[in-house]
Amino acid sequence: MKNSQLSEDARANLPGGVSHELRYREPHPVFIARARGAEKWDVEGQRFIDFKMGSASQMLGHCHPAIVEAIQKQAEVSIFSADCHASEIEWAAWVNQLFPCAERTRFTASGTEATMLALRLGRAWSGKDHVLRIDGHFHGWHDHALKGAKPGDARANSLGIPAALDELIHVCAADPQAMESALQDDHIGTVIVEASGANYGCVPLPTDTLRSLHDVARKAGVVLIFDEIITGFRWSPGGRQARDGIVPDLTTLAKIVTGGLPGGAVCGRADIMELMNNTTRRGGFAPAVSHKGTFNGAPLVAAAACAAMPLLATGDVQAHADAMADRMRAGMNASMEAAGVKGMAYGDSSAFHLHFGRDNLNGLTSAQIRGLPKAQVKAYRDGMLARGVDMMAYTSGLTSVAHTPALIDEALGAFRETLADMTRGGVLR
Repeated sequence: MKNSQLSEDARANLPGGVSHELRYREPHPVFIARARGAEKWDVEGQRFIDFKMGSASQMLGHCHPAIVEAIQKQAEVSIFSADCHASEIEWAAWVNQLFPCAERTRFTASGTEATMLALRLGRAWSGKDHVLRIDGHFHGWHDHALKGAKPGDARANSLGIPAALDELIHVCAADPQAMESALQDDHIGTVIVEASGANYGCVPLPTDTLRSLHDVARKAGVVLIFDEIITGFRWSPGGRQARDGIVPDLTTLAKIVTGGLPGGAVCGRADIMELMNNTTRRGGFAPAVSHKGTFNGAPLVAAAACAAMPLLATGDVQAHADAMADRMRAGMNASMEAAGVKGMAYGDSSAFHLHFGRDNLNGLTSAQIRGLPKAQVKAYRDGMLARGVDMMAYTSGLTSVAHTPALIDEALGAFRETLADMTRGGVLR
């Protein structure tokens, strides 16, 4: 079967031929047949070094033996019954142990559901409907998260979002003074921040700045939510909050927290989280915050998560992935310098990002950092993919414990060839 043929079939059955708008690529997507470690193969047999890693979910590598074994064993006894089970308790205990803010954990069916629930908790606890978010930070695709998700654009970047709902969402720059000014509006009771900075650190958020944002929110008395859906278990076993000692009220998690399976979680202060307790009443409702979800904490997902937690808790996985990303960033910068291309590879922890045309980001807005010409982004991603290297969206990538120095060096060879093609084609100057 060819990728092109599958794409034709997909367009006849799926809107746009995909199940996620970012999966489409011109002239057609690549259809993956299998994956293992840090590599994957498409239906035509082409092999790729993977820096997408399941949209950052496969920190242990594709098909890690411990995860596969746990899923297989669980599938033999109970796939799903919509009941409580012991594994969800063990899983929650791991989260509560590792994340400084976590006194209670509630599981969801996705990261988007996690941020939706966290915002509901923030509004319930504060008694205020308005939410402040940071320009360009990403918190999923639900109606409450889209205004301000595109850097430099305070609109919701989708049709179908009620204007009345948009009025409840406020946007400010990732700047303590901007946040302090925005919080003069007494209608705002909740602040949500992507702990890495916009798009897992593509727009960096320095530690001192994050700490100052935290302090401003604390002084204002609002509920502070850290979105650690990518940084959780990646920046450290307890996310960025544990690594840098900056603790929010609530945290949203997904991707790695599930062992790489579908699902998510909200964790945080017991007094806020207990608003979901069936015996807790507020405003005549019990529980005060309603939260349902058929597949929350599903046994297959919990089994994978419980198998992953001991591997993630030591910090060894994160240290290796960080070292591989550092090797990638250093190699990219050396290659651009050798080729006479002005640009920079940068990033925190096990993420790396690429910006052409400058050797620093000083003075750039979120929109400018994310605003590389589409021709450059396409030439870069297409060039790497043609050479067997698959990157995350835009010009970014992530490493895992399965990436090796040999794989990184192979990918850097593809990067040098892609740079040469982009220069010859006039895409880079």
